Amino acid sequence: MRAVIKLGGTLLETEASRRRLARELAQVASDGARLVVVHGGGKQMSRFLAERGVSSRFVNGLRVTTPEVLEAVLMVVAGSINRQLVATLIEAGAMAIGLSGVDGCLMETEPLSEELGAVGRPVRANSELLELLTQHGYMPVVACVGGDRRGAIYNVNADQMAAALAAGFRADALILLTDVGGVLDGNGRPLPELTSNQARQLIAEGIATGGMQAKLEAALGALRAGVGRVLIAPGAETDVVPRLLAGEHVGTRLIEQETPS
Repeated sequence: MRAVIKLGGTLLETEASRRRLARELAQVASDGARLVVVHGGGKQMSRFLAERGVSSRFVNGLRVTTPEVLEAVLMVVAGSINRQLVATLIEAGAMAIGLSGVDGCLMETEPLSEELGAVGRPVRANSELLELLTQHGYMPVVACVGGDRRGAIYNVNADQMAAALAAGFRADALILLTDVGGVLDGNGRPLPELTSNQARQLIAEGIATGGMQAKLEAALGALRAGVGRVLIAPGAETDVVPRLLAGEHVGTRLIEQETPS
């Protein structure tokens, strides 16, 4: 089993949540799963910037990244959050190794739009590096920062990073763990299953906005790239990682078309 698991920054804010997830990830890795972990840190970033008098602006769920914001991303997301998560995973027994998309050209990136500043679109994942590490029992823990071969560094949406790595790694599953129960319909009810057309409709109707819009767009990209299972699930659920990898239905599963009746 190959899986890419994205942890939302909210799930990493408390020591208790971090340790629980680390134990779950270490458990499934010890059972033979080859895992790549991707993490964000949006709320920690916003707090860090606010404490320094820098306001955060978002366009379609993506943070506008000025040079000042990019410096903070490197300090907080690729720095303290990544190191803290790696240390917690090692404590839980995993052979975790911290990376960003810049390391070894793990995630080659190009500018997404002039309006967003130094925000990057994932272009190509270095699957050879992931193969090398996971074959030898290491668990790559990737901060959502990318780069290019000219030395530029970009802030990358963590869901998009996870989807691109899942495609490059030929993952059996992409799991986006978040702080809600799954994708919600217009009445605020969790949807257990969502087709690609239904997901696009939620975005078009303005029901899925901001961070959830970014998650759905990343999930749709992973489906198009051939990732077999794509799930958006509540990270606060007990044993959520082993349950999802065992096939239990938690949160929302994205599928390309309707399930035959």
